[in-house]
Amino acid sequence: MSEFPNASPIDPSSLFGLRHIGDFIERTQLPSGAIPSNLDNSHDPWDHLEAVMGLSTLGFNSQSIDGIQWMANNQNEDGSWYNLYNNDKALELNKQSNYSSYIAVAVWHFYLLNQEIEFLETFWEVVKNGILFSLSMQNKNGAIAWNVDESSNIDEDYLITGCSSIAKSLECAIAICQVLKKYQLEQEWREAHSKLLAALEKPLSIFDLKKDRSRFSMDWYYPILAGIKSKNRINELTSRIKDSFWVKDLGIKCVSDEPWVTVAETSECSIAFKSIGEDEIAAELLNNAISIVDINGIPYMGWQFNENIYWPEETPSWTSAACILAADANQKLTKAHHLFTKKQFES
Repeated sequence: MSEFPNASPIDPSSLFGLRHIGDFIERTQLPSGAIPSNLDNSHDPWDHLEAVMGLSTLGFNSQSIDGIQWMANNQNEDGSWYNLYNNDKALELNKQSNYSSYIAVAVWHFYLLNQEIEFLETFWEVVKNGILFSLSMQNKNGAIAWNVDESSNIDEDYLITGCSSIAKSLECAIAICQVLKKYQLEQEWREAHSKLLAALEKPLSIFDLKKDRSRFSMDWYYPILAGIKSKNRINELTSRIKDSFWVKDLGIKCVSDEPWVTVAETSECSIAFKSIGEDEIAAELLNNAISIVDINGIPYMGWQFNENIYWPEETPSWTSAACILAADANQKLTKAHHLFTKKQFES
C-alpha cells in the first residue's frame, strides 16, 4: 500500500502496466521530435534521449525514431549538442561531453529491441561524431572533461557521474562498431573505454578538482552503471549509498543533506543494484519509485519527506522514462532489459 496521498502506483510487471507512461511521454513530444522535460518546454539532449528510450521500450517506435532524428538534425558540426533547447532553438551554448556521447546508448537500445542493422547504419555518423567529440576531451589519465563553454574553452574539471555516463555510451558505441564491422574505431574506443573505467575504479585526485560533488547520490551509483568491476570499489559505493542516501520505504535522496527523495535517482539506483545481483534492494527501490506518482500514475520528480509533499510538483518526461527503464531491468520485459546491467560489447 502506498504511503503517498492521491497516488495510483504503477504496475511494473508488464509493458501494459507501463503503457500509460508511454502515452504521457508521447503527448509531451513536439512535432519536431523534441521531448521537453521542463515546465518552460525546454530540454537538454541527455534528458531527451532518456525519454526516447522510454518510448522505445514500450514500442513507440516511430516516436522514438523522431526523437533520434531530432538529435541528428540538431547535431553541431563538431559532433556536440548545446546544453539546452526549446524545440530546435538553442538556449544555452555550452556543450557537455556526456550529452554528445549518450546518443550511442539510445541508438543501441533501439537496435536491441528491433534488430534492424539499417537503423544502426542510418545513425552511425551521428553516433560516431558524438563519441569523437567526447573523446577529444579525454585526459591522459582516462577522465573526460565535462564541458566546453560558448567560447570553445574546455573546463578542465572531471565529473564522476558524467564520465560514468560516457563510459556506458562508449560501451554501446563499441557494440555498434562490432555489428557494423568498424574495427579500427572499435579498437581505438576500447582503449579509451578501458582508460576511462580505470579512472572510475581509482578516482582519487582525478575528479572534482574544482568542486566536491560527493553529496550527490549519482556519484555513488553511476560508476556501477558504468560497469566498474572492482569489488572493493563497488562495496565502497554501495556502503555510502546505504548510509547516506537510502531512506528506507521512500527511496534514494538526490543529495545527502536534503530531505528529498527523487524518482529518477531511485529508479537509476535500482538498476545499479540489479546489475550487481542485489535483486531484493533493486526491487524495493523500484517499488519506491513507482509509488511517487500523481492520480494518473505519472511519476512526480520527487517527495520532500519532512514536509510530506511532492516537490517540485512536476512530472518530467525523462523521470517517467527512468521508471520504465528500471521496470524493464528488474522485470526483464524486453530484449533490451540488460542494457544497463550487462556489458554490451563482446570481449
